[in-house]
Amino acid sequence: MAQKPSIPKGTRDFSPREMARRQYIFDTIRGVFRTFGFGPLETPAMENLSTLLGKYGDEGDKLLFKILNSGDYGVGLDEEQLRNASKISEKGLRYDLTVPFARYVVQHQGEISFPFKRYQIQPVWRADRPQKGRYREFYQCDVDVIGTRSLLCEVELVQIVAEVFRALGIRVQLKMNNRKILYGIAETIGHADKMIDITVAIDKLEKIGLEAVEAELRERGLEPEAVERLRPILRLEGTSEEKLATLRTVIGGSTTGAEGIAEMEKIFGYLHRLEIDLPVELDFSLARGLNYYTGAIFEVKALDFAIGSICGGGRYDDLTGIFGMPGLSGVGISFGADRIYDVMTGLELFPEEVAGTTRVLFANLGEEEEHASLLLLRELRRSGIAAEIYPENGKMKKQMEYANRRGIPYVVLIGSRELETRRAALKNMLTGEQSEVPFDALADALR
Repeated sequence: MAQKPSIPKGTRDFSPREMARRQYIFDTIRGVFRTFGFGPLETPAMENLSTLLGKYGDEGDKLLFKILNSGDYGVGLDEEQLRNASKISEKGLRYDLTVPFARYVVQHQGEISFPFKRYQIQPVWRADRPQKGRYREFYQCDVDVIGTRSLLCEVELVQIVAEVFRALGIRVQLKMNNRKILYGIAETIGHADKMIDITVAIDKLEKIGLEAVEAELRERGLEPEAVERLRPILRLEGTSEEKLATLRTVIGGSTTGAEGIAEMEKIFGYLHRLEIDLPVELDFSLARGLNYYTGAIFEVKALDFAIGSICGGGRYDDLTGIFGMPGLSGVGISFGADRIYDVMTGLELFPEEVAGTTRVLFANLGEEEEHASLLLLRELRRSGIAAEIYPENGKMKKQMEYANRRGIPYVVLIGSRELETRRAALKNMLTGEQSEVPFDALADALR
């Protein structure tokens, strides 16, 4: 019995139509990155496990895809011997692009000019439970600056978010917080030692609600009084500036918390002066559970489509320290291309011309007509127009149906009369209109 073809759960095939749309997203994002002075970088799909482990928290470590050292490694060993084999897997698929970026910076520090600005558009892998908007293999589009603590970098990243989603036509909201503020909150309620537990729990606020978050905090060892003191902070309302002013009276006694408040006041001051066309909200429940964030954190949600975060990131002050290069601060954000694709598909935001790759099809009406068509095809392609010829001299109805199925907007018909007059019949497949165009004017007509 023949094997039924399939792919692993949480992965997808992409048709030519889908790939054209994905490339539109990548090209748009890449174009914005370049205008802000960022250069491209690529790293391997797999990294040493020592590079990856311990960088994403306990929950992140469980989602790493580990790779056997070789396809036949362990052949002949029983289960107990396999469990005890210390070097059965020394590599893993990358979980994100930030940790490999930090590894690259340390490894190539002698070749880099700091501050170092790079963008990276590559797939990542997570052994997560597949569901709507969540995949095991997906692309990230990252942009980072490393080697400076300047808050101008955070402001620039907010501008990049505004420009990318303006270009894609997606209405979004950017939420911001600061890990120093979260530490100040933890310190103020008497649990600086449980900073990670608190951030992991409140990061779920939007998903599971305040009561469930409070229950989880109690399970993680916070006494009811501490949970009670946290509640009004998570419920703070008003403008971002008003929230910061109120919070200063609550956690201002924490040196770290006060630093975080000052940083956010400066960032929002810049954004106010720049009059950025993007709703930006300060949200103290935003935690982003990744351990390496130390300052400002970002998260972007689509306003008109129900899906999780489509972009996020933050400041990390010592990510390179674990690779032997301490004190090098960086900040970056990651655009989730797959979720952005889902949003644009759901809201029908892709321009019509993105849907197909071929702009014009030459019908095949015979051998002599083929020769003329091939010469014209060469000229159109040299002019940058995507064109093809139907490969067989078949029935006209079949060739027209092919053009329609492919979404090709124009068909060129060259028969014996067209060869004599050297004027092609150009049919618009959307309107049904047909016109005569001189051979040497065909490229201009199709533009």
